[in-house]
Amino acid sequence: MTTTDSALDIAITRIYDAPVALVWDAWTDPAQVAQWWGPRGFSITTHSKDLSVGGSWVYTMHGPDGKDWPNFTRYHEVVPQSRLVYDHGASSEDAKPMFRVTVEFRDLGQQTELNMRMTFATPEDVAQSRAIIKAAGGNSTWDRLAEYLEKQATQQEIFVINRSFDAPLHTMFDMWTKPEHFGAWLPPTGFTMRFKHIDIRTGGSGSYAMTNGQFTMYGRVDYLLVQPPDRLEYTQCFTDADGNISRHPGAPTWPEKMKTTVLLTPEGASYTRVTVRWDVYGAATPEEVAAFVAEKGGMTQGWTGSFDKLEVYLST
Repeated sequence: MTTTDSALDIAITRIYDAPVALVWDAWTDPAQVAQWWGPRGFSITTHSKDLSVGGSWVYTMHGPDGKDWPNFTRYHEVVPQSRLVYDHGASSEDAKPMFRVTVEFRDLGQQTELNMRMTFATPEDVAQSRAIIKAAGGNSTWDRLAEYLEKQATQQEIFVINRSFDAPLHTMFDMWTKPEHFGAWLPPTGFTMRFKHIDIRTGGSGSYAMTNGQFTMYGRVDYLLVQPPDRLEYTQCFTDADGNISRHPGAPTWPEKMKTTVLLTPEGASYTRVTVRWDVYGAATPEEVAAFVAEKGGMTQGWTGSFDKLEVYLST
């Protein structure tokens, strides 16, 4: 989640399907961190790392536009597989850090709850950092960690995206299960959605058309699980106008079927975090899996646009 417990904090909570030892190693081993740290499209080079009290991590973040961002971190608490506290955001050892980070790793057996809190000096610093995080897609960092951990455990490629909304759990479930609602926000920006039929229940199905007035895409959805108030699982595929299964009209190597899992998690009294996971469903060729992996940036952009529309829709 991304909420505030005080005017000086930004807090993030995630639950990962991996034991705490694996999450800790993914977070602290420079070779593993390089696989996921930073927003989509970013990469990092670690110059030095001393994971001890008083030690530091010096690295450069490389943006997709070619710009480099020097980073310096100073550790104040290091409790293996449990807790990290550090100052972050400085560009060098002598520069003033932007904020203090507290990270707690909670052992849930085969899962790990990660609680991260960034504490700033002023509310204005919080607002500025929120704007920077949103503009850079910074929250995708924690989605990339989920994808990395999944691949380490199963060798499977997945796509994950999270977003928190100012709406209670039951409202968010309605946004996903009532056609008049999700048809208004789910289509890509510039498209509208029309249903030929829709039956949203476990075992139900639906068919739809999405158009921008010049180009129309057709698809089918089959609901594997509809579990009020917090979970949906469904497969989806492209079809022709008559409902026959076809391929992505602009990407012939895109996998034939995808599975979507939607998890809704309450955050406090009114907020709900939406976690969307995409898996390739059924048999797929290496070329199809590669097409899926290569499009993760585009998927992030597409879901971000839909979620932006959902925020506006909820406010009205």
